[in-house]
Amino acid sequence: MPSKLDQLKQWTIVTADTGDIGAIAQYRPQDCTTNPSLILKAAGMEEHRDLVEEAVLWGLSHGAATSRVAQRLAVNFGAELTKLVPGRVSTEVDADLSFDIEGTVHQAREIIADYHQRGVGRERVLIKVAATWEGIQAASILQKEAIDCNLTLVFSLAQAAAAFEAGAYLISPFVGRILDWHVKNMGKTYTAETDPGVLSVKEIYAYAKSVEAKTIVMGASFRNQGEIEALAGCDSLTIAPALLDQLAKDEGALVRALEPNDKLLAPAQMFLDEKSFRFMLNEDAMATEKLAEGIRVFARDLRALRELVSARLTMAA
Repeated sequence: MPSKLDQLKQWTIVTADTGDIGAIAQYRPQDCTTNPSLILKAAGMEEHRDLVEEAVLWGLSHGAATSRVAQRLAVNFGAELTKLVPGRVSTEVDADLSFDIEGTVHQAREIIADYHQRGVGRERVLIKVAATWEGIQAASILQKEAIDCNLTLVFSLAQAAAAFEAGAYLISPFVGRILDWHVKNMGKTYTAETDPGVLSVKEIYAYAKSVEAKTIVMGASFRNQGEIEALAGCDSLTIAPALLDQLAKDEGALVRALEPNDKLLAPAQMFLDEKSFRFMLNEDAMATEKLAEGIRVFARDLRALRELVSARLTMAA
């Protein structure tokens, strides 16, 4: 019997949640997603030293700011990943722009230009933006310029609905982080069937199909294989290498859990302006806390990446 990973690929686009080029080559996913945390980890690996050095030398020759060199480094990794996956690579806008529409749009355009200089067309790239109100509005602008966006850190139906209205190419609801919050705050244990993160993605998926949204729903941030299996059939799933390995070694039968016509229990369609979006998000304690936490974590790792780049610039000067 084919592995569960191969079975999953029959219904779902499988994306590797990593910046590790070796892992991409091993598991051969359709797409790849990165974020500041993953780029920071990958930049510290000896096998990726050349990518770091190229960005540093470019920064010195152009008199570029540390933040700009860190951005080039992220694109260096992304350009290498496009050689290994047939589909898209997601590259994230700086987390400290999460509440800045103009800044997000400007940096997204820079990232697309950087990829173009390396011979990578915009059709191979997704610009990853936090699903704040400002991030969603920036995505709406970018989508009209044919710059496709991945709205990340999605924890609520309100975020998803606003993203669908904005015409986002893709959203990333975070399964595992939703589970983390409920385990911590509710003191319960959950099965794959009762997992709050799984149930959230199922609701978002059903809503997307009911309103005929063109946006791809990509479950992310998994804590165990059971969560992945419970979402088999979702448009896309982005999976870390350790869980890809588990799925590749498991030859049991995998049942499709989500179907495009599973929309009978979908919530009524919402049309959200800024006030209603912010109120709905505020009413959801989990989503509010996890969105803020996610931005803080990415901002922390972005600062660490910039510190690494700054140190390399100093050494090379």
